[in-house]
Amino acid sequence: MAHRSNLRRRAASAAAPGVADRGLHLGPTPPYEPFDAATVDRLIDAAVALLHDSGCVFEPGTEATRILRAAGCEASADGVVRFEPELVRAALGSVSKQVRLWNRDADGFLDLDAAHTWFIPGMTCIKVYDAADGAPRDSTADDLAAVTRLADALPNIDAVCVACKDVPRSDAGGEINEFSIMIQNTAKPLEYLCEHAASLAVAIDLAAAVRGSRAALAERPYFLQIVTPLPLGYWQTHSDQIILAARSGVPVSVGTLPIGGASTPITVAGAIVNSLATDFAGMVLGQLVRPGAFVIGSSDVSFMEPATGGIGHFNHATLADLAMHQIRRRLGLPSFTGYAGQAAAPTFNQDAVWEISASLMQAFFSRPATLDYLGSLDEGITYSLHALCLCDELAGLLRSLWRGIPVDAESIALDVMRSVGPRGNYLALDHTASHCRDQVWPARYLGALLPTRSNGRPALDLLERIDLDLKRIQATHEPRPLPAPTRARLGEIQARAAAAGAS
Repeated sequence: MAHRSNLRRRAASAAAPGVADRGLHLGPTPPYEPFDAATVDRLIDAAVALLHDSGCVFEPGTEATRILRAAGCEASADGVVRFEPELVRAALGSVSKQVRLWNRDADGFLDLDAAHTWFIPGMTCIKVYDAADGAPRDSTADDLAAVTRLADALPNIDAVCVACKDVPRSDAGGEINEFSIMIQNTAKPLEYLCEHAASLAVAIDLAAAVRGSRAALAERPYFLQIVTPLPLGYWQTHSDQIILAARSGVPVSVGTLPIGGASTPITVAGAIVNSLATDFAGMVLGQLVRPGAFVIGSSDVSFMEPATGGIGHFNHATLADLAMHQIRRRLGLPSFTGYAGQAAAPTFNQDAVWEISASLMQAFFSRPATLDYLGSLDEGITYSLHALCLCDELAGLLRSLWRGIPVDAESIALDVMRSVGPRGNYLALDHTASHCRDQVWPARYLGALLPTRSNGRPALDLLERIDLDLKRIQATHEPRPLPAPTRARLGEIQARAAAAGAS
């Protein structure tokens, strides 16, 4: 397929000569794809047809419905908008398929595209595990700051999202404060999501203050805005956020969180088509606001567990995840996913470790652009610092696997084997010394650091090893501080927003 060879060429040229491309997943180890090209095209065609025949709901009387009507969409009085196939396919063609997300100091970036994977903690849990007794409790601003500082310290965590909510302040002011907390506790790039479009407007002001101006923010985006509509349903807060972000040059990930059997069909193919149609509707709106804007559909498909009615069914979700990633690659689009790195288990126990490990290893085959739910337990309700540490560990493993296997004269080592002969050994050879760490995974809790009889390490279980490392990080790591003038400017913006809300 032509799009894949183009991605490989772009990936190969993304890093300077001799410099490893940290997030690169494409090239030496191809992704797994469950469909042939004709099946992928059939699913895309079905999503386009669904938007034309059945439509997508946009809250009536909003700017979004006016924009869509002006583009030729049929919009009924109750908000059902039907899209002409040509308009949808034009949007799929014009949407930007890559963007650079810059860190706080604008001296480093992540390539958000179909050739890289980035690891991010999240998303919007409302509880954390208390450090004293381990019981879940409502999360606060201090908890978000603690997660953000830990993410800032962990070597394989690339950006930071709103991992847990400031539950005592569940309003626009609280959402704005969450964005400020992330700015102040990490220098890494950010992901943001909010319920109120007004919160996004202030977040853009805060990010522009960090950059120096709105033009500088558009030139080097500091955060990715996440918009989460209902399946085939955009309320005003969703559409207003897409419009505001697209106009401001802020990249957008827009996607629903369907439950197959409840809000979409129970079949994998049906849930995929419904979710793709939701994605495409948001992408059309983004392109009508600003052609070429980075507004990418990113629905995560999950399913009802028939036996309990809860969200589960690992094999359902795994197959859907692989399929959605293949479809987006076919369109040249990156995939933003919340599937891997989280667990339904109520605590950080053996079940959680299994689910986190299995889902992250599955990401080796699906190749998402971002993994945004790292550290979320209890069906997305409770955040775990210990789980985030394990996710960071496994992210390092994935990156070592994505490097692939070198195959050249030096690695095949035919001359070495000839010189040693069939009865020799390789222990004392320079070749062994030179290459013994080529494929090594520098683990902190597992790998060579796993307690065994042969290495004599203390027989601490995984939770104990992680807990010791977590306490060490919390005691020693301090994020790079913001300049005092920038802190003052952020405070002024928040105070002005609070005063406007009060009035």
